Amino acid sequence: MPDSRAPAPDPDRLASALAACLPELNRALERRVTQDIRHPKPPEGQLALLRFVLRNEGATVREAADALLMRPNNVSALVSQLTDGGLLERRRDAADKRIAHLHPTPRARRELAEVQRLRNAHVARALHLLTDGEMDALGSAVGALTSLAHHLRPAAE
Repeated sequence: MPDSRAPAPDPDRLASALAACLPELNRALERRVTQDIRHPKPPEGQLALLRFVLRNEGATVREAADALLMRPNNVSALVSQLTDGGLLERRRDAADKRIAHLHPTPRARRELAEVQRLRNAHVARALHLLTDGEMDALGSAVGALTSLAHHLRPAAE
């Protein structure tokens, strides 16, 4: 009896397709959010830092840099921009005054929640236009994409 399973995709072709598709997907989503948001949307680097700080309130610049795969001086610059913009607070460590812990402001929480709500709404609307088979494929792919992202992170993690 012949094998009825589809042949495994060529890893090189799949890598090329993913490397082209994922940034395009992200850009399209960011453009949609930028069109609909009521306040100026921070650049993606700032949003990534804010998302990290919301999930890891009290993190240090070093911890944020490690998690975001950025240089500490670049994260420090983002922290300064977000602090000046009223979206982030630096609080000095009680034991070591050289260390600052990062905390989102209430405004940052509201604005980031709005960005996330818009992102989710745009993706949900687009998903409703897909076939059941496409939805099943995407549902199965989420775990694989998460695993792929983990494998692409530097080995030190």
